[in-house]
Amino acid sequence: MIIKSLELADFRNYETINISFDKGTNILYGDNAQGKTNILEAIYVSATTKSHKGSKDKEIVNFNKEEAHIRTYLEKEDVEYRVDMHLRKNKSKGIAIDGQKIKKAADLLGLLNVVFFSPEDLAIIKNGPSERRRFADMELCQLDNFYLYNLNHYNKIINQRNKLLKDISFNPGLKETLNIWDSQLISFGSKIIERRNLFTEQLCEIIGNIHNKLSGGKEELIVKYEPDVSIEEFENKMRENQEKDIRYKMTQSGPHRDDFSFIVNGIDIRKFGSQGQQRTAALSLKLSEIELVKKMTKDTPVLLLDDVLSELDSSRQNYLLNSIGEIQTIITCTGLDEFVNNRFEINRIFKVSNGVISMNE
Repeated sequence: MIIKSLELADFRNYETINISFDKGTNILYGDNAQGKTNILEAIYVSATTKSHKGSKDKEIVNFNKEEAHIRTYLEKEDVEYRVDMHLRKNKSKGIAIDGQKIKKAADLLGLLNVVFFSPEDLAIIKNGPSERRRFADMELCQLDNFYLYNLNHYNKIINQRNKLLKDISFNPGLKETLNIWDSQLISFGSKIIERRNLFTEQLCEIIGNIHNKLSGGKEELIVKYEPDVSIEEFENKMRENQEKDIRYKMTQSGPHRDDFSFIVNGIDIRKFGSQGQQRTAALSLKLSEIELVKKMTKDTPVLLLDDVLSELDSSRQNYLLNSIGEIQTIITCTGLDEFVNNRFEINRIFKVSNGVISMNE
């Protein structure tokens, strides 16, 4: 799977650009705040319909304009596709594949698989549970349309149930309707728990070997899924918590409170690991993500590295660069020294300066 070219109009700080990528390694370099990350963000939006930053469409559209366009040409299994995104500040986005409009994001997901790696990801182990849930959700939504369907419905029900919990304080008679929401929450939530459990098992089959090599054979890493509630206990927990939920006006239990632990040589490194251990585990997690996509899709994802090399020491840099192999990679950086020093093969180089992209000859 490769991205052949990308066209943007009024996206972030770009008025219009057309950039053609090599199937190998592509470097976007330039000073900070010139628009390098915006290119990766546009690709990520094309793959997932969402910004990796969590930005809303109105924040992505150029400040002075009302709408923006992303057009991505990709090749998958020798077939070419065109993905068009029409982003609007005050309306929902429009999406088309080869000129045919699609109504659901699920119809797009899986067409282009990307793995996005930024410096923020290096803190995923030490950050709060929401970051680790987001990692699992972002990956599973690309790989599994059923998971996306269940997650979207679960999140809608959580929002509606929380609103109901607030309304009950003004109208106690509404309490009778809680059970209707609870049964739906349990139905969709149980499917999420089941899939996250399988995802963790699949991840563990890959990550241990990668981490062992990254740590020079010194560490063994195990990822454990920590569901807030088991499928078997979900119904009882919801019933037991009803009064508490009404008091706090918030749903206390469910997969929206799940977490994942990272155990190195028997120690939970979320709490007791050094920064080096946490960063190495985060790198292992991202490299495992690549291998998992390969395994599940029988294809390679596109790897997006956003200024992450400057955050890694030379040994981790080398391991990451050597792991890329045949994957199309698009890398942002402020300078080319780290690649020259690593004698790393670069296929195409672009200089980014204030929303203008020029290709080095």
